[in-house]
Amino acid sequence: MEETQMEEKCNSVTNGIPIEEKESEETQTMEEKDSYTQPEVAPALIALHPFDQSVAVTVGSDLRIFNLAKNCPVSLADQSKEVLHKDSIRAIRFSDNGKLLVSAGDDKLVKIWSAETWQCLCTVNSEKRVSAVAISKDEQYVCFADKFGVIWIVDLVGLAEDQSVTEKKAVAIFGHYCSIITSLEFSPDGRFIVSADRDFKIRVSVFPKNPLKGVHEIQSFCLGHSEFVSCLTFVCNPNFPQGFLVSGSGDSTVCLWDVTSGSLLCTSEVGREANLSEESHPAVTDLYATGDGSLVAVAIQSLQGILLLSCDLSAKKLSTLKVVYVPGETFIPTKLGMTLSGSLLWMVTGASNLPGSKESSFARIRVVSDFKKSSHESDPEPRVLEDTEIPEGEKLLEKLQGSVSVDSAVFTAAAEALNSAMSSLLRKKQYSDEKRDFRKKTRNDKKFKQ
Repeated sequence: MEETQMEEKCNSVTNGIPIEEKESEETQTMEEKDSYTQPEVAPALIALHPFDQSVAVTVGSDLRIFNLAKNCPVSLADQSKEVLHKDSIRAIRFSDNGKLLVSAGDDKLVKIWSAETWQCLCTVNSEKRVSAVAISKDEQYVCFADKFGVIWIVDLVGLAEDQSVTEKKAVAIFGHYCSIITSLEFSPDGRFIVSADRDFKIRVSVFPKNPLKGVHEIQSFCLGHSEFVSCLTFVCNPNFPQGFLVSGSGDSTVCLWDVTSGSLLCTSEVGREANLSEESHPAVTDLYATGDGSLVAVAIQSLQGILLLSCDLSAKKLSTLKVVYVPGETFIPTKLGMTLSGSLLWMVTGASNLPGSKESSFARIRVVSDFKKSSHESDPEPRVLEDTEIPEGEKLLEKLQGSVSVDSAVFTAAAEALNSAMSSLLRKKQYSDEKRDFRKKTRNDKKFKQ
């Protein structure tokens, strides 16, 4: 009798873990692995030519461009073996001089386009999926970061003149220790390249004269966020040409930094200021500043519109100005864009690979007018334009959004799916000691050794 009870007790425990708990952990691990095979939900992105020449929107692998100057859609020409992008685009931006457009993403391709002829100047192959891109002020270098925390550089000198060059190799210049890079920015004076990651860090690196040999000198670290850093932008004006850094985070805050010293100058709790739930801690998803550095637009999860922050560079202070809501529909921006004039703020929402939806990908664009800091009470307030009021109106929207009409419920589902995807990717998971040991034992490299 005692032997039978001992056998039952031994059979109910394996490696010190009860069978029920072990089966539960194995099932959960299998579910996690299955989730990796599913296409990741990717947000729609938008980029504006600095001189109002064109607007670019990406959703999934689709890159859509409209020429504002000529009032017509743009057809991209790619002479390389790769045909455009094959997977979700995760980063897109114009150079400050407006001559280049760079797109990159999950297909491990970085494509550098001429924003004048719309030819693909070259394609760069990345070892890992790309998460962020930046273009140097002189347009000589393109930097991109991958999900393993490595920052790479591509030399563009002579690229436009030599039409025979269709591929270039990237050189690794520095990295964050196995942490996803979420954002890359050059400082206004070009002295620094700033990189942010999921581990709450912002690294300010000195950009050398010959960066192909590596970026070894760290100017400072900007430390103060308690969750992943999601986005970066600089604010500057003639009195402060070197600028100050503004960062958004998963902790529902926006911070102002002195990059030279790494000092935290001001913190704005934007989630609370926008009257969003403090328990959920909605992440800041994007930031954009006016050319004079007086205003910063903030996109936040669950906020149907944008929060405007007033930026006083002399006082080194951020303060909440107002919330601009999008009327009449569910619209939670996934990306913001603006030209140097700063008169219009462009917003996009949308997603690709949305589970359970008939639409594989979709995008919706809205535009905020009079996006300037008002010094007179009689000046018009920022407002969301109707579709007919948007520059080039229906023709532009048909190209950038597509002609398919999407139900508002789909936008709500997309917002929830994007929030979940961002949280799963960037919020660090917490495990018990037992589960951590179990996950170590079931790693693929451990299985191969066995």
